[in-house]
Amino acid sequence: MRDVRPKLFVLDTNVILHDSGCIRNFEENDVAIPITVLEELDQFKRGNDNLNFQAREFLRRLDTLTGDVLAEQGCPLGDGLGSIRVVLGGRDDRLHESFLQDTPDHRILGLALRLQREHAERPVILVSKDSNLRMKAKSLGLKAQDYTSDKVESFDKLYTGKRVVEGIDSGTIDRFYADGHVPIEEFAHVAHPLANENFILRNGSKSALATYRPAPRAFARVEKQTCYGISPRNAEQSFALRALMDDDIKLVTIAGTAGTGKTLLALAAALECRQKYRQILLARPVVPLSNRDLGFLPGDIGEKLDPYMQPLYDNLTVIRHQCGDNTQAAQRVTEMRESEKLQITPLAYIRGRSLQRIFFIVDEAQNLTPHEIKTIITRAGEGTKIVFTGDVCQIDQPYLDALSNGLSYVINRMMGQPLYAHVTLEKGERSALADLASELL
Repeated sequence: MRDVRPKLFVLDTNVILHDSGCIRNFEENDVAIPITVLEELDQFKRGNDNLNFQAREFLRRLDTLTGDVLAEQGCPLGDGLGSIRVVLGGRDDRLHESFLQDTPDHRILGLALRLQREHAERPVILVSKDSNLRMKAKSLGLKAQDYTSDKVESFDKLYTGKRVVEGIDSGTIDRFYADGHVPIEEFAHVAHPLANENFILRNGSKSALATYRPAPRAFARVEKQTCYGISPRNAEQSFALRALMDDDIKLVTIAGTAGTGKTLLALAAALECRQKYRQILLARPVVPLSNRDLGFLPGDIGEKLDPYMQPLYDNLTVIRHQCGDNTQAAQRVTEMRESEKLQITPLAYIRGRSLQRIFFIVDEAQNLTPHEIKTIITRAGEGTKIVFTGDVCQIDQPYLDALSNGLSYVINRMMGQPLYAHVTLEKGERSALADLASELL
């Protein structure tokens, strides 16, 4: 018989800092907040970073509950939901035998073990985004799991934005080249195409690149185009430039490993269509997403940020060299930098802004949380285009992985939307040496 007793979830601090609304995602089960978690949240109340916002928002939500959160039965969270309670204590004799130090993590673990003893009739589960704490819990016989409410189901199922279709008849491919498009009613080779999904159509030596346009309900041929001296070197790069240059697409994500050209393509497209936008903004998260680490570097905020933003400067240099250092196009890049029409900025300064007619490129987006991604997108005003680039397998944040990072999250949630396009770049184009290193090392 299936166990229908509600579970008791004990939350770690990092879960709340990841998602301040997490307590409403446990359905009919109950939630316990160790007092140690409130102590840790108190250290995050002040500041302008995402962690500070999440801490303040959670404490406000907890304060608005009308019941007694210290009562043993807890405070009801609403219809169809369980209850929440703040639990005092945290030390456990088993922890002193197993671990040398008395740390906040161990106090949270100790309280979860105590609740497990007190509620032997129901499952008690520690929820933490810290894999090491989960391993410690399991070693002591306590169930532990990651917070998965905003996690992608499977990496293998992550949308790539591209399909390869073999066996297309030659006449159809010739029609793509002659007319530039084929209506969906006359093209039965592809089942259930998504808005702005890309296709490589093949028949022996013949092939064509196409994308599905939802408004005319037709497959349109994708032509190779050059943007500010940068030309696509493979099919995926052609798909990416098409999406970047399409005025009807307001949100673009480009994923791929190092050297596939993600940032370079986005920057070249932004420069190519610069006259349509008031400003081009380039940003990347400072890891960790906080200015605390910057305080140890000399100089003003601009000088402190330069080491973090250097990859963006490198891509600008590539474009200048591609155009020719003494050409008008290269000089225009310098002029745009000096007039701040082209500006490199830290993401910490985006919260609260309204971005009107901005081409906004966010590099290394895999180091953002789903909430940070949402915060950036909701800044978009009229005429703004947002581009996220990153490698979902190269995470520098301790509590994110390939399935829970913001880039994977937005790809999974936005696919099929008419305003959105995604391309996964597969082939490295940096150099033969870089490709060899990626393959062998």
